Amino acid sequence: MRKFIITTVLALLPSLFFAQSAFDKFSEMDDVTMVVINKKSFDLLDQLQFKMDKKTEKYVSQVKNIKNFKMFSTSSNKISNDMKQTFDTYRKKQNLEQLMSIKEGGNNINIYVKSNDDSSKVSELLMFIEGGDKKGDQTVLLSVTGDFDLAALNQ
Repeated sequence: MRKFIITTVLALLPSLFFAQSAFDKFSEMDDVTMVVINKKSFDLLDQLQFKMDKKTEKYVSQVKNIKNFKMFSTSSNKISNDMKQTFDTYRKKQNLEQLMSIKEGGNNINIYVKSNDDSSKVSELLMFIEGGDKKGDQTVLLSVTGDFDLAALNQ
């Protein structure tokens, strides 16, 4: 029994370190436009030398705290429905808190966050823009992870 438990733990251990995002399945779909920016790209901002006003400096300092940015967009109704279902499942499983909901022009926009101990500090921002029923309407799923301060971005 002990050997079985140890073997099982060792077999499952790699999946903890190489786990894919719940949304990565959309990256392989033909009718999906994808933008992924990783931590290394955001770190390059630190190396750029250009003049910034104080407001821009605040934004750049927050952007450097982003670990991952993923955006998936589609006009396919089938994929849109899959994105919505995946979004709903993920936000419930991760206990994300609704920050904002907007309904405008046939689009539903939902923004959820995972807050750290400090209420303005966020470790994840998840946005879902559900396109309308007209042909060509886009559905967008946006995921941003890191450690950034929403209050600092608002100033």
